Amino acid sequence: MLSLFMQGIETVFTLQILGLLFFGTVVGIIFGAIPGLTATMAVALFLPITYTLGAAAGISLLVGLYIGGVSGGLISAILLKIPGTPASVATTFDGGPMMEKGEGAKALGVGIFYSYVGTLLSIFALIFIAPTLAKIALAFGPHEYFSIAIFSLTLIITLATGSMVKGLFSGALGFAFSTVGIAPVDAIPRFTLGLTELNAGFDILPVLIGLFAISEIIKVAEDVKTEQQATVTVVKLKGFGFSVKEFFEQGWNMIRSTLIGTGIGILPGIGSGTSNIVAYMVAKKRSRHPEKFGTGIIDGIVASEAASCSAVGGAMIPLLTLGIPGDTVTAMLLGGFMIHGIQPGPLLFVSQGPLVYTIFVAMLVSSLMMLVCELYGVRLFVKMLAIPKHILLPIILVLCFVGAFGLGNRIFDVGVIVFFGLLGYGFVKCKIPQTPFIIGLILGPMAETNLRRGLMLSDGNFSGFLTQPISATFLGIAAASVAMHFYQTHRARAARKAMQPT
Repeated sequence: MLSLFMQGIETVFTLQILGLLFFGTVVGIIFGAIPGLTATMAVALFLPITYTLGAAAGISLLVGLYIGGVSGGLISAILLKIPGTPASVATTFDGGPMMEKGEGAKALGVGIFYSYVGTLLSIFALIFIAPTLAKIALAFGPHEYFSIAIFSLTLIITLATGSMVKGLFSGALGFAFSTVGIAPVDAIPRFTLGLTELNAGFDILPVLIGLFAISEIIKVAEDVKTEQQATVTVVKLKGFGFSVKEFFEQGWNMIRSTLIGTGIGILPGIGSGTSNIVAYMVAKKRSRHPEKFGTGIIDGIVASEAASCSAVGGAMIPLLTLGIPGDTVTAMLLGGFMIHGIQPGPLLFVSQGPLVYTIFVAMLVSSLMMLVCELYGVRLFVKMLAIPKHILLPIILVLCFVGAFGLGNRIFDVGVIVFFGLLGYGFVKCKIPQTPFIIGLILGPMAETNLRRGLMLSDGNFSGFLTQPISATFLGIAAASVAMHFYQTHRARAARKAMQPT
């Protein structure tokens, strides 16, 4: 482990990768700080650029964008009371009131420091948990991988969305699109409509750009005409703005929120958008003065930022060990791996050990860069908040098209991002979650291939998926989570009916 870590340090501490990490972190913070632009959009936009870079350099750039993008949302959450990303929703609850009371500098200092601490602790959890989990996962066969794929999708549907029907529809549609192209095992063309471009199925990169970046651009563009120009008060930040006493007072809040964020990050498809709210509510419930939450106290900012940023390391654990994205951004990172012909999973630690530890070191360096950049670059990022959207959005749109075309020099890919952009926009308007779709698209081939391999091993008998202990456990948990969701939905409906006047 130590030798691999030293190789990772040698790889990262080169001029090229350090420059890419710094660039990615700064751009990620900007995307996170500007409402409407997210870490997901930043990673989607820069995915094509990584195609021309090596695996270590390209993934390091994406890691910088990820870490900077998640943390950057705290800037607008505090200064504008508008969360730059879903990861900073709970930060507005106390960050905004502190800004109104003239404590904006302190709120920013607290948010910046604890977002760094949360990220750092979750990376250490990733470093120590992931290799051990990968060793266990090496014992997995086709039955286990099929069950994990089903478990992951049901977990996303039941925990990441409000509507079971819409979540199922989104995930099933993603599975359906994953069947386009040459079938695994028997190599029969399916649903290609006579287009040779579809023989290899839909390239993950244009799909990701279209579904997340293009649809988000269309959605944000709807409000550009009615959007009021943001007025931001410049604050002077000296140090982190809080005392040593306040640091020790927030110790347990920080540890608890980091554990919540890391744990929720590990669950596939949930991520920082949920963890910051859960940690905030737990901090409020456990506080001696819950009535002060929402009036402008640092407890809420500590809980929100420590949890949201610790979900970053947590989300990387299932990605690297099982090849299952922990959230939307890690789904993009999975696309980055695929661009370079790398399949995340337990074998990654055996075949690409130096690359894995390069990622670990890159995350540690990027988190430190994030701390320094946010601390000393607040004034720059504040100015970025005032860029008019009618100038910003067309530039991003053009870059999306250029990136999709540059990947394979095919105009077909430009059509793909337009198609999936419109599909993603339809999802937004109908309030259908996008995450189950993209996870279904990614896990579809994994589920189908391992289903067919498992049936071949058991001579066409499905009982093999239930007699293998690990496979049966995952399928049982999946069934239990779906049943629990149906039960909770039924109870909620019954409660609403009981409250209605007769």
